[in-house]
Amino acid sequence: MLVNALYPFLAMESPISQHKSDPHPSPPRAHSSPGPTPGSISLSLGMIQTVNHQNSLLSKLHKATTYSSPPPVACNPDNNVCKLIDYRGAKVAAFNVEGRELICLPQAFELFLKHLVGGLHTVYTKLKRLDITPVVCNVEQVRILRGLGAIQPGVNRCKLISCKEFDVLYEDCTNSRNG
Repeated sequence: MLVNALYPFLAMESPISQHKSDPHPSPPRAHSSPGPTPGSISLSLGMIQTVNHQNSLLSKLHKATTYSSPPPVACNPDNNVCKLIDYRGAKVAAFNVEGRELICLPQAFELFLKHLVGGLHTVYTKLKRLDITPVVCNVEQVRILRGLGAIQPGVNRCKLISCKEFDVLYEDCTNSRNG
């Protein structure tokens, strides 16, 4: 069990639990002497420091693996108007969201990056390293992109990125391959 592996002293039985049950147990008594209360676990300072250190490591590990995307774009008619723009010599689906023209990242990946990097997961890793946060599509935008063929029929989520941010990503992909 994971708890026993991390905290072996918690798996040890207390001296009280090692005895057969007493047919006439005495009620708990208040103790005035220093030392552990019967039935409690006595932890040394070293054990407490070990537990605290392991809890600290576990919390860091949890934080390191936690990644959350921003909430999707608001589903209002202005955000859901899609147009095809000319970008790098191809027609790419784009939405105007809060005054920014954002292109479909999976479509741009298929058109421009597929031959440069291993997969879309690699692209998301690069974006995180470059401190670029793509915008999450709302349900209606995903439906529109599927209808246009910008994303595959089974895809139910998508992200958008500005052309300028994609240029930074593209530059990173081409330079990391040449270097």
